[in-house]
Amino acid sequence: MSSLVKEFNHYRSRMNDVILSKNNLVMKRLWNLDTNTYENGALDTKTKEMLGLVASMVLRCDDCIKYHLGKCHELEITTTQMYEIFAVANIVGGTIVIPHTRRAAEYWEELGNNE
Repeated sequence: MSSLVKEFNHYRSRMNDVILSKNNLVMKRLWNLDTNTYENGALDTKTKEMLGLVASMVLRCDDCIKYHLGKCHELEITTTQMYEIFAVANIVGGTIVIPHTRRAAEYWEELGNNE
């Protein structure tokens, strides 16, 4: 795992621990809702992660993009599939998404997805 990926995962985990340690009921429910949203249902987890990635790219949230890229990697989404996801995000979001696609492609490469 590259240092870029390790650094992101470490920071995210550490700050999630800090936030959740404050015992704010609304924040805990929000985290729980997020977790439950991506569980298998009428749509499988893989599809939901791909949808989450497109939405994150269109909303231009680099942290969210990295998170969903990591999940897509865990779910064995291929590079060919990933670039179709990137294409959908760019069509929906417009050219303003291109810089986020560059960073997403870089992170995807760091995750070790070289087909």
